[in-house]
Amino acid sequence: MSLAANDTSLPNDLAPFWMPFTANRQFKSNPRLFVEAEGMHYTTSDGRKVLDGTAGLWCCNAGHRRRPIIEAVQKQVETLDFAPTFQAGHPLSFEFASRLTQMAEGYDQVFFTNSGSEAVDTALKIALAYQRAIGQGTRTRLIGRERGYHGVGFGGISVGGIVANRKQFGTLLNGVDHLPHTHDIAHNAYTKGQPEWGVHLADELERIVALHDASTIAAVIVEPVAGSTGVLIPPQGYLKRLREICDKHGILLIFDEVITGFGRLGASFAHDYFGVKPDLYTTAKGITNAVVPMGAVFCRPGIYDAFMDAPENSIELFHGYTYSGHPLACAAGLATMDLYKDEGLFERAADLAPYWQDAIHSLKGEPHVIDIRNLGMVGAIEMEPIPGKPTARAFDAFLKAYEAGLLTRTTGDIIALSPPLIIEKPQIDFIVDTVRDVLKTVH
Repeated sequence: MSLAANDTSLPNDLAPFWMPFTANRQFKSNPRLFVEAEGMHYTTSDGRKVLDGTAGLWCCNAGHRRRPIIEAVQKQVETLDFAPTFQAGHPLSFEFASRLTQMAEGYDQVFFTNSGSEAVDTALKIALAYQRAIGQGTRTRLIGRERGYHGVGFGGISVGGIVANRKQFGTLLNGVDHLPHTHDIAHNAYTKGQPEWGVHLADELERIVALHDASTIAAVIVEPVAGSTGVLIPPQGYLKRLREICDKHGILLIFDEVITGFGRLGASFAHDYFGVKPDLYTTAKGITNAVVPMGAVFCRPGIYDAFMDAPENSIELFHGYTYSGHPLACAAGLATMDLYKDEGLFERAADLAPYWQDAIHSLKGEPHVIDIRNLGMVGAIEMEPIPGKPTARAFDAFLKAYEAGLLTRTTGDIIALSPPLIIEKPQIDFIVDTVRDVLKTVH
């Protein structure tokens, strides 16, 4: 589709860009284009303000176009635009790694990546290599979870459990099994916070261990709160039980904190919120407030050291990325951490969470709604699907919310919400009132 040649705010041709996770034909027939952002809002190509109800893609936790981050990146690009981190380095990558480990008690090293997908594949590879390094080379099996989302690398979609993300790509990695997901509307509909029912689902890991034998299993990976599949909240005691079973059988536990990291639940990380420490955890998104792409894998003590028995001048782990620890990303990350601390955004999220919870749950009883769930500054409204047309109702709601000035995220027939942590109570009211109006008009 070509657009008006004299409109400089719009591209003149939408066809060349194959858009990710998008209904390309639908979008290009009626494009939704953002041309500017500030604070809590986007500005569209036709000049409308749209409140960001999803922190971009769960990533702009401090809001948009924050001057301290902009200035840090500008300063860095004028000083050092790029430096390799293969057999060389630059000071900012070490400074940022140190800053991150200082805020993550009980984790000594970080391995930098460029996205959540890369962070997941890195964590899986570290887990496999670690088991081999400690003499457990038979441990090659990976355990994910149904409805899990771990990015789009072959490792991530193999341990992930969202059917649409897997079905087009063949057999994926061998030696992968899956825990059952924890979502059960019959028992847990309209739960505020963590549901009481479902801790027993963690015991399915014992069944998988019995099936395959612990000596074949390297790691289990789960999202503490499953985000992209529709905000699935872990039952009380569930994560603790997974930790106990992994410890019992010598299995590494990996948390995917790409969404839950950096304040989303009102704590630095979800493992802090739940009081359950994994062996490895992945981050991305909020690590730089999405200004420059970056991810990181955090490692508990002992994992890095297990690789250090190799000869001193040899490479201990044959893995990495050209842009691991990129100078601009590190500059953005350091400024982002300062912003989080200076504005107390994690504490602010914790303080706002009860208001957010009450606001979201006020939508109970609206047309088509069959469940509402929340934790921290995340919420989801699940709608009954139209018979024979799964996802159609939620997509209709997404389009109508956009026209009404609100950006939401949909997955299946679920409206997911995760606003920037700078949100004010009147803006929470706007989100809920807009969704309420939309629910009354969707088919």
